[in-house]
Amino acid sequence: MLRGFRDFVMRGNVIDLAVAVVLAGAFGAVITSFVGDVLTPLLGIFGLPNFDELTFTVGDAVVRYGLFLNALIGFVLVAAAIYFVVVRPIERAKGEAAVTTKPCTECTSDIPLAAKRCPFCTQPQFNA
Repeated sequence: MLRGFRDFVMRGNVIDLAVAVVLAGAFGAVITSFVGDVLTPLLGIFGLPNFDELTFTVGDAVVRYGLFLNALIGFVLVAAAIYFVVVRPIERAKGEAAVTTKPCTECTSDIPLAAKRCPFCTQPQFNA
């Protein structure tokens, strides 16, 4: 019983997943700090206030829509931070891969750009 558990835990996917979860938590803390300590204070430059106190009352219920607005702004800032700090630099580092294949006009298999006939379905290819 313990051997099976040990084998399960020692699989490559489980270890990789555990490392990814730990790194995601640490990265989440960095992004949260960046948004909360750098980007959010910069919103003051544009005159955006803190919306924490905005509420309205319906019957006996107090609706705190200001907290929702703050969460929404925070989400947009986190998404922007991840896109501009992580995604775009990684895309630039990878560079654009040169296109070397095209889909066959008949069977849609990937074939070399210069191919005159599909090696899979043998249909002639006409370069446009």
